[in-house]
Amino acid sequence: MNRLKIGIRLESLGLPLRRALREVQRFGVRGVQADAVGELSPHNLSQTGRTAFRHLLQSYNLELTALGCPLRRGLDSPQDQQQRIDNIEAVLGLSVDLGVRIAIVQAGRVPETADDPRAPLLTEALRVLGSHGDRVGAVLALETGSESGAMLGTFLDRFNTGSLGVNLAPANLLMGGFDPYESARALHGRVVHSNAKDARVSGASRTAQEVPLGHGAINWTCYLAALEEIEYRGWLTVAREGGDNRVADVAAGIAFLTRLMGSNEF
Repeated sequence: MNRLKIGIRLESLGLPLRRALREVQRFGVRGVQADAVGELSPHNLSQTGRTAFRHLLQSYNLELTALGCPLRRGLDSPQDQQQRIDNIEAVLGLSVDLGVRIAIVQAGRVPETADDPRAPLLTEALRVLGSHGDRVGAVLALETGSESGAMLGTFLDRFNTGSLGVNLAPANLLMGGFDPYESARALHGRVVHSNAKDARVSGASRTAQEVPLGHGAINWTCYLAALEEIEYRGWLTVAREGGDNRVADVAAGIAFLTRLMGSNEF
């Protein structure tokens, strides 16, 4: 029996913070994933503000599932790399203060060869961030999609840290041309968070695009079964990036997942 918890990625709703929280409460879920930007940036949120935000979540009977840390460039790019590392460290610290202790980042594509000039940049940046996570007690979750789960898992094997994990994003894997179910199995023991977003491959070019949850090519019964197989017991946050009515799409996605998880078909 799968014991996953359903949440919502706040940015999917396209609403101001407090209004978004009211919508989440109305949907009846208990968790929210939020990006550490704007009023939730670690550089804008004082210690008093951090306490106030925790109280705000409690007032809506919600808890944080993870903090997102959007980057303009990956950690495999030399341009302003130290600035990005500093910001991620600040977000990891914020995640501790907010009680969630998980920050999600798109770190960059794992180098396929040892002589790739990006390899030392990405490796050293993650070594520094893994050490920082160990010190403060937070996990940096690398978002999947740029490579297969097997390749990402092999890459993470080289780090001697417990503070580098994975945010499993099946739609990103599908859009990248990778098997989301095999990737989940390959990352057994590393998954600390997961998103529920869907995608569909269409056209002669076989390009993939995001679609409402349940309307794409992801076999959610198989995906939930893979999560059960790797004994993942965490959050599954519904995400929607496009569309004309994202609030309705998210609501429908929650209903879809709730029905599926209640059916015990996986």
